[in-house]
Amino acid sequence: MSDKNGNRLAEESLNNKHIEDNNAANELDELSELNELRSLLLGIEEPKLHRFYEKLDNPQVDAEDVSQMLPEAVVLRTMQDDNLSEAFVPTVEQAIQSSIKKDINVLSEAIFPIIGPATRKAIATALDEMMQSFNYALEHSLSLQSLKWRIEAKQTGKSFAEVVLLRTLIYRVEQVFLIDKNSGLIIQHLVASKVAAQDPSLVSAMLTAIQDFVKDSFNVTNHEGLNTLEFGELTIWIEQAPKSVLAGIIRGNAPEDLRIIFQNAIEKIHLKFGREINNFSGDTKPFEASKPYLEACLESHYETPSQNKYFYTWVFIGILTLALGSWGFFTIRGNKRWGSYVQSLREQPGIVVTKAEKRNGKYLIAGMRDPLAKEPNTLIKASKLNPKAVVHQWKPFISLDRKIAIKRASKLLDKPQTVDLTLDESGILQATGSASSQWIQSARDKKPSLYIIGIAEYQDEKLKDLDIDQLNTYKKEIEETILLFKRGTTQLLPGEAEKLDKLSSKLQNLIDAGKALNKQVQLEIAGHTDTEGDEKVNIKLSQNRAQKIFIYLQSQGINRNNFSTKAFGAQKTLRSESTPEDKKINRRVSFKVIIDDVVQ
Repeated sequence: MSDKNGNRLAEESLNNKHIEDNNAANELDELSELNELRSLLLGIEEPKLHRFYEKLDNPQVDAEDVSQMLPEAVVLRTMQDDNLSEAFVPTVEQAIQSSIKKDINVLSEAIFPIIGPATRKAIATALDEMMQSFNYALEHSLSLQSLKWRIEAKQTGKSFAEVVLLRTLIYRVEQVFLIDKNSGLIIQHLVASKVAAQDPSLVSAMLTAIQDFVKDSFNVTNHEGLNTLEFGELTIWIEQAPKSVLAGIIRGNAPEDLRIIFQNAIEKIHLKFGREINNFSGDTKPFEASKPYLEACLESHYETPSQNKYFYTWVFIGILTLALGSWGFFTIRGNKRWGSYVQSLREQPGIVVTKAEKRNGKYLIAGMRDPLAKEPNTLIKASKLNPKAVVHQWKPFISLDRKIAIKRASKLLDKPQTVDLTLDESGILQATGSASSQWIQSARDKKPSLYIIGIAEYQDEKLKDLDIDQLNTYKKEIEETILLFKRGTTQLLPGEAEKLDKLSSKLQNLIDAGKALNKQVQLEIAGHTDTEGDEKVNIKLSQNRAQKIFIYLQSQGINRNNFSTKAFGAQKTLRSESTPEDKKINRRVSFKVIIDDVVQ
């Protein structure tokens, strides 16, 4: 039975495989028929179609094709407009920034061959211009003609070197214009150094208008053009080209050889920029590279002055000038120093100069001097005079000058540095600042002596007493001190006991300062509570708190006669007790200092 089942399964498997093979064959036939039909309809051969699909599916194949066409595409696009260049700018800038961040040496090494020669050329050009101006000014500075040129420089506001260059000038091309013939617009414009430039657009319009006027008025053919314009010292040379005009502004008399330079310049420009000139519409960027050709036109030439060398004459004149200059310099310097010294003596309070003259090669000065006036020898050093060359003859006197009177009063009163003395026109000596009580009293005792030296009155109302200030400082510090207690007890809060030590020290200092000033010091110790509880109980509690502080201060050796206590209970609270912290502040002991005869 099992053998029959096995044979049946084998037969079914063979039948299924045969059916699958038939299906696959049918699919191949259909695919072949579709390929043949596609070829007939589209006209595309099978191998070409496979290569087409390969290009679509393989990116590497696209990259190779693009690389072959890219250079030609870039050239063609660049010839059309500047859009491709502008599109590349951000990418190039980003690449440069990235390269600098990675390694700055790569870019610096790449541009080094350019930066070095360019820098040297710029420096050399600037030095040549400076030396040329300096040499011409030096060569003509001693001639008779230089006097006339210096007057001209002063009248015109120009520098002497600039006037010399202008007057020794044979010719100079100051400006060069490259102008489009069709539109009359400026293509390029260069100006020589140290030349004031005009608006190139106005100059271009003017030249174009003149040429058009000449052509229209005198029946000139189109291929002819204006070659020269003259106006005073200026000459305009014009070179014509098929599509452009080269105009040069010349000062002086230029040789005809210069026209060859102009012609060569415009020919080279047309040779290199012919297409750009034909398509010119106002954009001058493509013509930046034409500047070297135009710079060749900015020529200048100066006359070389004849130099007669009178060696010995110039040496003698030089020595004589040096000798006279040295003698004059030292004489003027000595007189200036002497005059400065005499003037400084006249300005000093307590010194009266009656005679100042030069005698037998020395300086003599005489007059009167107060003993408290400034020492004249210190002024000699400041004026840089030789002390041995100055002779003094002074007679003593008592000066009534206010500055000297203040010095004399300061010496008599032994004034400390904290005190300032001023003397007004009516003779009242005013003391300001601060001093000890002892010095204040000593100065008041010396009033009669002040009257003898010419002081009419002595006032010290604005003078602060340092001892009283210190007394008031102790008073303020003690009254700002408060001691806080635990709720319902006479026990201080943690940390409050440290205040007691400082309080006893300040109180002792206060009492000692009061004794030195003959002042009686009293300390009122006031106890307080918060608003909770019975008022009678609070009064008793506040009294106990004040009494506790009283006992402590007495134990520190302070006389009990200096104390008094008061109990306020909850009558004088500091805060409204809206928070627990407010109640804590109200449970305190405060202090009030009473000093008799102390000005608050």
